[in-house]
Amino acid sequence: MAKSSPQQSSKRRMPAQAKLRRIRLFATDVDGVLTDGGMYYSDSGQQMKRFNVWDGMGLALMRQAGLILGIITTEKTKLVAQRAKKLQITEVHQGVWDKLGVLKALGKRYGVTLEEMAFIGDDINDFEALQAVGFSASPADGRQEIRKSVHYVCKAKGGEGAVRELADMILAARSKPKSSR
Repeated sequence: MAKSSPQQSSKRRMPAQAKLRRIRLFATDVDGVLTDGGMYYSDSGQQMKRFNVWDGMGLALMRQAGLILGIITTEKTKLVAQRAKKLQITEVHQGVWDKLGVLKALGKRYGVTLEEMAFIGDDINDFEALQAVGFSASPADGRQEIRKSVHYVCKAKGGEGAVRELADMILAARSKPKSSR
């Protein structure tokens, strides 16, 4: 397989304003995207996760702009439910391996096509969903095979503002007037 030139690679990674402008539903994975992917445990065995407030603000801004928000994760923890409640995200799907199936169900529920969805994920369990949506992204530290397959690779790592970076891009694209062509 021929290696792509730096010019081709940068084109693949550049956000397409038209795709971003169409986004009506934004969904995200949790571990490695909203968090740094680490699993923290106290001496008593209690699990902890570190969430970034920038990502939370990005999600809140998208919600205020009228986007439908969803969390789709393979893990199942009370922490994720608590974070989603704080951010007023009602579409929380935990313990899910078929993330594309959840996206399709959300599409039916809200009348949104896969082309009108954005999804950010970082590992192989996100692959099918990332391939199906209108705009896909990975944090800077997502798995290599995922970074190669998405529309956009964030400059920020998971748990360090990757979701906010993508939120800012979507909101900026939606606020720009469409060309008269």
